[in-house]
Amino acid sequence: MALNQNPEIRQWVEDWLKQKERAVQTGMNEQEFEKHWLYVRPERMHEGAIEGVAAYRNSQDAARASHL
Repeated sequence: MALNQNPEIRQWVEDWLKQKERAVQTGMNEQEFEKHWLYVRPERMHEGAIEGVAAYRNSQDAARASHL
């Protein structure tokens, strides 16, 4: 639900999931990966939404803690 209501969180989570996918797909060049990402993005976003939002919140908590 947070992904639908907050475009900043959605973009952060998508970038985070894309980086995770890129780490797994090491045999692809950038062009091949971008084509691959277009096909797997919906599934990865659906599967990784909860984990991604948790990672976003952890990163925000860590950023706040470093400013204290």
